[in-house]
Amino acid sequence: MEVGLANQNAAPASGGGTKLFYIVLGAIALGGLASIAYTLGASGSTATEPVDLSGLDDPRELYELAVAVKTGPDDAPVKVVEFADYQCGGCRTFALGVVPALDEYIERGEVQFVYYDFPLVSIHAHAFLAARAGRCAEEQGRFWDYHKALFRNQATWARKQDAAPDFVDLAAAEGLDVSSFAACLRSDAHADVVSANRALAEQIGIRSTPTVIVNNRRLVAPSARALEDVVQAELDAAAGG
Repeated sequence: MEVGLANQNAAPASGGGTKLFYIVLGAIALGGLASIAYTLGASGSTATEPVDLSGLDDPRELYELAVAVKTGPDDAPVKVVEFADYQCGGCRTFALGVVPALDEYIERGEVQFVYYDFPLVSIHAHAFLAARAGRCAEEQGRFWDYHKALFRNQATWARKQDAAPDFVDLAAAEGLDVSSFAACLRSDAHADVVSANRALAEQIGIRSTPTVIVNNRRLVAPSARALEDVVQAELDAAAGG
């Protein structure tokens, strides 16, 4: 588990079908809305840290800019929302060892898995660029494949002084269009979205990764069994009305 400050558990959801916006809005209401300001990188150069988002004091505006990547149906009764950092060891364990436990639930239409980037840039030098790399892969419809590749190879690229060449090599290994991917990576593409994701995490009081919200139940680095137990409890609650 990678820690920024501290973490607490949220109250259980009132129902499994709660819309994602209201889940997030409820969390913002609990934590308050702080001011948002980051350093603006040079436009057009490789963006490796959050960019300026000053003035986003409207929860809906922030929520709409903080674009998640989703798998599973929008009308699933259970939303499993993860905030994670690609350079976090606990996030690697969660992505490769815990998230697969959701596959059957997703296939049955019972769960939608929602991923938000939360790069802890103060302790992880390559986390922001890795998050942008994932978004560059998403441009080619390969987010989830590349997402897993980033975590599988974390021990290699995380210790490099410059991780960009490793990210390009991973794109080649995954069969992406390397030229397009490299051009995306070596720009400021998606820096605003990743920055907004990070800001959203901060606004709802998340301080460590991976943090998972199952409807409105907040979990920190849960095991596969713990996650399945909470998901099943939410499904039972939804079935019981």
